[in-house]
Amino acid sequence: MKITEHIKNADGKTLFSFEILPPLKGQNIQSIFDSIDPLMEFNPAFIDVTYHREEYEYIERENGLLEKRVVRKRPGTVGICAAIQNKYKVDAVPHILCGGFDKEDTENFLIDLDFLGIENVVALRGDAVKTEVYFKPEKNGHAFARDLVKQIQDMNSGNYIDESIENSSSTDFCIGVAGYPEKHMEAASFSQDIHHLKKKVEAGADYIVTQMFFDNHKFFDFVKKCREEGLNVPIIPGIKPLVTKNQLSMIPHRFKVDIPNDLVIAVAKAKDNKEAKEIGIEWCIQQCKELVDFGVPVLHFYSMGKSDNILKIGRGIF
Repeated sequence: MKITEHIKNADGKTLFSFEILPPLKGQNIQSIFDSIDPLMEFNPAFIDVTYHREEYEYIERENGLLEKRVVRKRPGTVGICAAIQNKYKVDAVPHILCGGFDKEDTENFLIDLDFLGIENVVALRGDAVKTEVYFKPEKNGHAFARDLVKQIQDMNSGNYIDESIENSSSTDFCIGVAGYPEKHMEAASFSQDIHHLKKKVEAGADYIVTQMFFDNHKFFDFVKKCREEGLNVPIIPGIKPLVTKNQLSMIPHRFKVDIPNDLVIAVAKAKDNKEAKEIGIEWCIQQCKELVDFGVPVLHFYSMGKSDNILKIGRGIF
């Protein structure tokens, strides 16, 4: 079922969903099942599965030269999605990136998803690889998520890269895109970021799921601005609880989001990470209750493969 259909069928009730990471190469899928099993208590409407593009490693050879080697540390997104839908009968939503894909790679990826009966995707530009300062698209690939959205919508209309294909089958993907309540780190301004988001929706995005945030007022302002700009698709808040003291500096640095001062003070005073985690969970419960009162269609949790804190939060809300 499409995400938009889940939301429509919920008739105003806030749904539960979460995102998982594929296991590191060499690990099996049981770790994924172990993290999902406890959260089935909340009847998730869908489960997102991230995609991790290639990274580059440089290996020193005997002659002293460096050999550039491409590695994928977390493969398996498509297989995990198929396994989730088979085992749990829950819609799995794979992320698909511009980075690491050319247009034909993208088309083939989408064909595989369509064959598996996967109806939803999240279209993202993706980050630059660690060896690059700025994102660089693949040759004959997409530089922007809006162009990726357009390619997916083209396939939904039965249009493939090879224009000579006749009697082609149309796919029917529901497309999610990312939104940033505190603007994307590369955007010059909040208004410019909303402009880029509008382009993604105009290209055919069906819903928006946001970057994490800890201050609900920033989400409320984001939704207000989107509606003023005519973006009337569902907007799903992305939620992540703080779990360690060092995240007070790591999260703002890596994700460019602010942490409210009250939460900073409380976590900084915690005697250890166990206490900090409980503070983060309680903050998140109160944050989610306010979001439910606001009428959000879904609470979407970034679990990072850890379900114990999400389990406590879910029991405090649902």
